[in-house]
Amino acid sequence: MDLKEIQALIKFVAKSGAQEVSLETEDFKINIKTGPDASDQPTIIQAVAPQQMPAAVAPVPAVTQDVAPAAPAAEADNDSNYITINSPMIGTFYRTPSPDQDAFVKVGDSIKPGDVLCIVEAMKLFNEIESEVSGKIVKILADDQTPIEYDQPLFLVDPS
Repeated sequence: MDLKEIQALIKFVAKSGAQEVSLETEDFKINIKTGPDASDQPTIIQAVAPQQMPAAVAPVPAVTQDVAPAAPAAEADNDSNYITINSPMIGTFYRTPSPDQDAFVKVGDSIKPGDVLCIVEAMKLFNEIESEVSGKIVKILADDQTPIEYDQPLFLVDPS
């Protein structure tokens, strides 16, 4: 397996949404893991050369991503009083039922359990995401019509 095939495999795993993929042949073994730290970029965890090959085989470089802090510490302390509503699935985030209609919720709106907050499109199915908590929308963390990941924070809600 050459470098281009490995890169294609990494891209395929990243797009598929799989958390971990292992591939083992007589010549090598590769584990690819994706997760919240890697966002869209998977990381090659292990590449083992076959035992019959000399030990001077060049290692496969790991794909890494620099992650900047999401918010300053002072803002993080303020957010600790809020409830975070996370995405239950991978898909495309929509704030409105259609482009010519108003958003389901806006910052400052009061919500209760069962209220529709947004739509997540996954595999051409439009899934209404309902609130499980009551409170007031403080912040909308995802942009409209953008791809989102499983368990990605979407809304901050003040429960008081």
